[in-house]
Amino acid sequence: MHRITVDKGERAIVLKASGELDAYVAPELTAAFDQADAVTRLIADLTAVSFMDSTALGVVVRGVRDRDGRGGETQVILPRGTARRIFEMTGLDRALPVSPSVEEALG
Repeated sequence: MHRITVDKGERAIVLKASGELDAYVAPELTAAFDQADAVTRLIADLTAVSFMDSTALGVVVRGVRDRDGRGGETQVILPRGTARRIFEMTGLDRALPVSPSVEEALG
């Protein structure tokens, strides 16, 4: 089970994902990234993600790179626990623009 929401605030758009993100969820995750325009800050909050496969990870990486290419600013809040491991194993925890929390990303 998963959930993806997009909240458009005054200072940023917060894409919040929870549960298991896999190939079946990838189109929904892609659509969520596409909702953010190029000029608004996007925060992808993945703290409540319990599992992420390589397809969903690719969507996150592509979403960040596409936004960067259009001049957008993106921050990724990494998952906790075992779901974080895919970011650490691939080195993406150091390659992506990461913040420790939504509050710090907004600050």
